[in-house]
Amino acid sequence: MTVFPMETVVAVCHAANRALQTALGDPWPSPDVPAPWEREATEASVREVLAGATPEDLHDAWCTLKINDGWRYGARKDPVAKTHPCLVPYDDLPETERRKDALFHAIVRALAGP
Repeated sequence: MTVFPMETVVAVCHAANRALQTALGDPWPSPDVPAPWEREATEASVREVLAGATPEDLHDAWCTLKINDGWRYGARKDPVAKTHPCLVPYDDLPETERRKDALFHAIVRALAGP
């Protein structure tokens, strides 16, 4: 099996996440080119998957990251107000959001996993 470099895995994960956000009508999708902090966060998530994290674990880590950055639950995503409707337990996420976490996980396993 070919294992792709971390830079490639991070880029594919970011692009897939952005594409899914756009397809789902997210009013604030990730930018085409990730900011340094986004790239670092994505790489950290890739490493978590490689260490055995589940999609639920990824969501929990994302929530912690957002909360530590001052975000809180809100009915709509708003980066200015720092509110996000996905700041809920994994089991309370809409199916589309759980699938987004599963897609990220699957991409990492396909490109960088054993």
